[in-house]
Amino acid sequence: MDDSRLAAYLARVALVAPVSCDAAGLEAVQRAHRLAIGFENFDIMLGRGIAIDSDAIFAKLVRQRRGGYCFEHNRLFGEALAALGFANRPLLARVWLGLPEGQVPPLTHTLRLVDIEGALWLADAGFGASYAPVLPLRHGVEARTPDGARHRLLHVGQAGGAGGAWRIERLGPAAATDGRVGSAQGWIAQCSFDLGEVADIDLELSNHWTSTRPATRFTSGCLASMVLEDGFASLNGRRLSVYTGGQGSVREIASAQEWRQVVGDLFRIDLTAGEVTALSLF
Repeated sequence: MDDSRLAAYLARVALVAPVSCDAAGLEAVQRAHRLAIGFENFDIMLGRGIAIDSDAIFAKLVRQRRGGYCFEHNRLFGEALAALGFANRPLLARVWLGLPEGQVPPLTHTLRLVDIEGALWLADAGFGASYAPVLPLRHGVEARTPDGARHRLLHVGQAGGAGGAWRIERLGPAAATDGRVGSAQGWIAQCSFDLGEVADIDLELSNHWTSTRPATRFTSGCLASMVLEDGFASLNGRRLSVYTGGQGSVREIASAQEWRQVVGDLFRIDLTAGEVTALSLF
């Protein structure tokens, strides 16, 4: 990412203060990104597919002010971090939220491993659920979020196993997530991963599966989510869920016009009336 693109990215996420190359600076960039750029799969539902090369992602998420999902968010985020002086690389993860017991999910999520003066940190600007702060790569570390949730990182096994070597877990109000968590009783596995090197072709493969396989979460319905200052908002088709100030609400959006307005105002995603019609939600 060159200087002009970095400046455009920082403007997009409304980050005007200088960013220090430390954990506080990493958290500042991640938090700004998630508050500014929505999570969504609308291009998949519009039959456009998802391109994850740098130019396509920058054009969509920065220039066009659209949202995206993890393969888009975290590539843009990682390139911005590198331009800011943070050494980082991608990881691939399995998402366990909402899965039946015994089912192993595919590698459909990517996040970033960041090296700050020899100390490793996990950062993720593209997980479509409530906010999780950056975490040092250390067994048992916990972090609290503004919506009242807690996250922790556990070292759970050896690299190469289906369960991964590391697992991020979540504890908190069920309303403050993306609808896949039906109960907040105890810690819930969010995602698991190894620290192995991930090549661009690995990301391309996972992105292709995620965006094209029939009857999956991302190919069977319109999804959007947005981190709020003290909560989280999610959209599943016409069903809008908002959790803020410790209170949750759920309602059905009644018309295409209202749906377009909600997507623009709350999720900061500007779709044309024709695009909303093409989604066939009403």
